[in-house]
Amino acid sequence: MKKMLTFTLIAAAVSSVALAQTQMRVGMAYDAGGKFDKSFNESAYNGATKAAKAYGLQVKDFEPTDPSQVVQGIRAFATEGFDLTIGVGFNNNASITQVAKENPDLSFGLIDDVSAAPNVASLTFKEEEGSYLVGYLAAMNTATGVVGFIGGMDIPLIHKFEAGYTAGAKAAKPGVKVVAQYVGTTPDAWNNPGKAKEIASGMRSKGADIIFAAAGASGKGLQDYIKQVQCIKSTQLPSGVKFTSDNFAKVPKAASYKAACAGNTRPMFFIGVDSDQNYLGDYDNNPATMNHGLTSMMKRVDNAVYALISDVKVNKFKGGQRVFGLKDAGVGYAMDQYNRALITSTQIAKVEAIKAQIISGKISVPSK
Repeated sequence: MKKMLTFTLIAAAVSSVALAQTQMRVGMAYDAGGKFDKSFNESAYNGATKAAKAYGLQVKDFEPTDPSQVVQGIRAFATEGFDLTIGVGFNNNASITQVAKENPDLSFGLIDDVSAAPNVASLTFKEEEGSYLVGYLAAMNTATGVVGFIGGMDIPLIHKFEAGYTAGAKAAKPGVKVVAQYVGTTPDAWNNPGKAKEIASGMRSKGADIIFAAAGASGKGLQDYIKQVQCIKSTQLPSGVKFTSDNFAKVPKAASYKAACAGNTRPMFFIGVDSDQNYLGDYDNNPATMNHGLTSMMKRVDNAVYALISDVKVNKFKGGQRVFGLKDAGVGYAMDQYNRALITSTQIAKVEAIKAQIISGKISVPSK
């Protein structure tokens, strides 16, 4: 029996009479982890939804249950003559490229990889630049001198996150130790929170008190782990590691935190990725007390998707690669009500100065 393809529809409020003839249509084929992964896919979804509301267009979502369905879903959009079809994630490159070559008069988009087809706009990012900034923040705030990095799939794309994070951390504190590990080598690595939680536990045993995860939906495992343990105790530090600072001593703490982390302890933090995940560190529903999301490395897939749809809307679509970095507001770090008490104005000033130097070219951030 053939597997059925599932589509969901997002439509802005428009006249149903004019719909069939005038409404622009956009197809979104999502990557592993699903469109509501609170990360990469969801950012793309948010950009498409914003465009739907702004321009009165129709967006159809396609979430494959297995990789073999991807090309079928993308081809279905093309067969229906959609104005634009976007493949979210490098895993969709082959399918987008194949269907784009079959339909040279249609427009396509690809996120996180470069297609060889001339009618595909390939949207890529300088993930290393945003990762450098959150690495700088991690090193300024670690109490142990050890920070961690959890990658999803062990591929060059995620190596960019690790390289930038490591370089930023060492620029802020040359003696800092960065421990890194990947969830896996297959697409399943994006949706394995259990493995990420296991990795986080191992990093804590090495003294890591701040951990950055660029792992899609697997990152939830890190967040769950920090929610569970909340802090690291002096008695749990490995040989050669000791507390050297206490930046968060004056941050108000919930009763549950005080009970779990009495004595000589320091709080643990995760760093979110792609979307602003700071709010996921608010475990007591009170932004005024200690939160465990230090910041998030913002990868503005939403902005890139919105920009591409806008280009198509005004007949300015152009194939080829388009790169989004700090100077394009394509990457950055998140500050909001959930981490205002964690990161000082002095630290923000330092990071903003570093950001300006990266944009000007004075600092060159490694990508591997």
